[in-house]
Amino acid sequence: MEQEQPVRVGRRLAAIVAADVAGYSRLMGLDEVGTARTLREHRKVTDALVAKHGGRLVKSTGDGVLLEFPSVVDAVECAVAVQAVMAERNQGIPEDQRMLFRIGINLGDILIEGDDILGDGVNVAARLEGIAEPGGICVSSSAYEQVRGKVMVEFADLGERSLKNIARPVRAYAVMNNEPSPKLQSDDIASYSPHRKVSLALPDGPSIAVLPFQNMSGDPEQEYFADGMVEDIITALSRFKLLFVIARNSSFTYKGKTVDIRQVGRELGVRYVLEGSVRKAGNKVRITGQLIDAATGVHLWADHFDGGLEDIFDLQDQITANVVGAIAPRLQQVEIERSKHKPTESLDAYDYYLRGIALYAKYTKETTDEALRLLSNAIELDPDFASAYAAAARCYSVRKGFGWMVDPVQEIAEANRLARIAVKLGADLRPKAITGSSCTVQ
Repeated sequence: MEQEQPVRVGRRLAAIVAADVAGYSRLMGLDEVGTARTLREHRKVTDALVAKHGGRLVKSTGDGVLLEFPSVVDAVECAVAVQAVMAERNQGIPEDQRMLFRIGINLGDILIEGDDILGDGVNVAARLEGIAEPGGICVSSSAYEQVRGKVMVEFADLGERSLKNIARPVRAYAVMNNEPSPKLQSDDIASYSPHRKVSLALPDGPSIAVLPFQNMSGDPEQEYFADGMVEDIITALSRFKLLFVIARNSSFTYKGKTVDIRQVGRELGVRYVLEGSVRKAGNKVRITGQLIDAATGVHLWADHFDGGLEDIFDLQDQITANVVGAIAPRLQQVEIERSKHKPTESLDAYDYYLRGIALYAKYTKETTDEALRLLSNAIELDPDFASAYAAAARCYSVRKGFGWMVDPVQEIAEANRLARIAVKLGADLRPKAITGSSCTVQ
């Protein structure tokens, strides 16, 4: 009688990817045969992407798959490419009929039993897949630490998450820009490389990016204040018609990173970069700034500004005037005066606004809901606060984009109402100065 061969058992560190189809049971209920056929067709394409990125299919369970990669960078690039090809294939299909993957990625130690893999490393990936948005990617902190700066995607920090049957909380991150480029054709998606960064040509006029200011207060809770300062400086600079200003969403991808200013200039397509720090202690504030020529790395201007919280808008005006004076001395004086328009006279409303936009930028349902509450408080304190209306409209836009709306008809109407008020109150501001993107929700 032939003896049964012992099962190979061992351990290794690996990148684990868990994926399934969001709402698969509902799709099967609508069209069982068609859904199964569509999934098979999608799998032919996605399986080829997995092989291309060096991955291994461990097992499939109906609509779900478990994959193993020797490199977490390859795992994330593969996941981004899969979501890109799925977005392409879903074009033209009604929303309620689209097949959307949720993907979870973890880097961890795994137990090997033959061709199967087991253990907490696998379980964490499966739980992260469960909290990923349809069409989204969620990665653990262990994976994030290895890929940040190596793949050209942005991550939103989702904070510590308690995952089912996992002993301790896991810090999770959501991949933000996992859409394919508008110029990406379906035949090109297999060669899509998220880490590939290109240099952008400089615009004709003066151009600037304002990097996130460092929070020097020694209190992580004051991070919102430093980020809010930058947002307002971007807004003030954006009012100058002859000055091309990079939006917050792009410049904040460098937050928390050690950067080469010349590289930033090439990647964002700007001639100048403003960086600095904010120290807030009690009612006192110190803002430092330095303006750098991104082409040469030469410092053009540096200074610091001290004052009380009641002087905060004056301090911002001084920074703006110094920056503009250094890079565009021929700008008309009337534009300089117009840039000094205060967003609100209420410091309490302004604090609510800063806290709101800091939460909005985390891109989770809970933080977006809380941001709306804070921005509503700001509007209640100052009904003429244009930026608060615009930020609230942006929150609704995020809710729409991620599918978090409870009553889409009512919420879309409210978003457009807020956007119209913001435009009316801030009629002298350029649209990107108010929003960083379009406010209107459709």
